[in-house]
Amino acid sequence: MRPNHSDDIPTIALHGDLTVGMGGMIHRGIDLSILDEIVAHKRGEIAAAQQSTPWDTLQSQLADAPPVRDFHAALNTAANMHVIAEVKKASPSAGLIREDFDAAAIARIYEQHGAACISVLTDEHFFQGHLDYLRAVRQAVGIPVLRKDFILDRYQVLEARVAGADCILLIAECLDPATLADLYHYADSLGMNCLVELYEPENLECVLSVKPKIVGVNNRDLRTFQTDLGHSLALHQQVDAETIFVSESGIRCRDDVVRLEQAGVDAILVGETLMRSTDIGEALENLLG
Repeated sequence: MRPNHSDDIPTIALHGDLTVGMGGMIHRGIDLSILDEIVAHKRGEIAAAQQSTPWDTLQSQLADAPPVRDFHAALNTAANMHVIAEVKKASPSAGLIREDFDAAAIARIYEQHGAACISVLTDEHFFQGHLDYLRAVRQAVGIPVLRKDFILDRYQVLEARVAGADCILLIAECLDPATLADLYHYADSLGMNCLVELYEPENLECVLSVKPKIVGVNNRDLRTFQTDLGHSLALHQQVDAETIFVSESGIRCRDDVVRLEQAGVDAILVGETLMRSTDIGEALENLLG
């Protein structure tokens, strides 16, 4: 278990009293100072990690990584809706979400109650996540696991695979087109899938240019901090039917799931709704119907 630092969750102001949270988190065209601050902090983390564990050392550990599980295949079954259930302890906007936090135990509950895949927050500074949580979850379940973080560098991609990740999150608003393509193809070379996420419609062309197998659209508008499932539904119409489409954020009840399901959305990524529930398993079953 990692130590609880609930008083240490940083917040970043956005248009008054709003704060930045995960799931699309930073969006080009909204507030570049936020992007600069978060990305700069992450680059510092990457540099420190490279000093602690150089690339060659990390690469030498790759042979001992657990076999890759097929994240895409887990979302590409005959089921009407697939849930990527998120292990999420805290966020800058919500603070500490779940005090009785045991990443492996939570992941096992998710698996037992119908999750197709697990998402694990690994950002330590803003979300009290850790790669140790991903390692623990990977050992605890038999379904694919996503590393959810600000992925900016090949080092993090390799780090994810060594830790046991089967898929990584790439956020279009955080990456220039060349870097997005490079990280996508490098992850593919390691056998991993990528969930390529966007919020701004203007970034859809860039996302589709890498021919992703899985596209995620975030429903949270950081200008108002409100969520609107209609955002996913509008962009879903512009994505090829062969691409797995994931709706992220703002999914709170069975009616939300039915609405997305009827529109042909393949999967949903749900974190806070489940993590705040007294009975996580029951909450997941209620979403699935």
